[in-house]
Amino acid sequence: MCRNIKTLFNFEPPASDDEVRAASLQFVRKLSGFNKPSRANEALFTKAAEDVAQVARELLDELVTNAAPRDRELEAVKARERAQKRFGVAAS
Repeated sequence: MCRNIKTLFNFEPPASDDEVRAASLQFVRKLSGFNKPSRANEALFTKAAEDVAQVARELLDELVTNAAPRDRELEAVKARERAQKRFGVAAS
């Protein structure tokens, strides 16, 4: 599951709130072991994902670097090339 969590810091354009929420949800899924929680755990699961997203957004907003922002399109091309080498087919 955590393989789907991507680096979100230092990109141009910056990570959207949707990207931060998606990464936070994946993190909570990994920690809990649930892809979809039971009704008994659903409220706590949702709150945990929201809390993680809030803290993650604060982290991304406050981190500093001297490195130039990475280009999302260029990084996507590199990822497709890695997938091609690893799996022998074009990644979508």
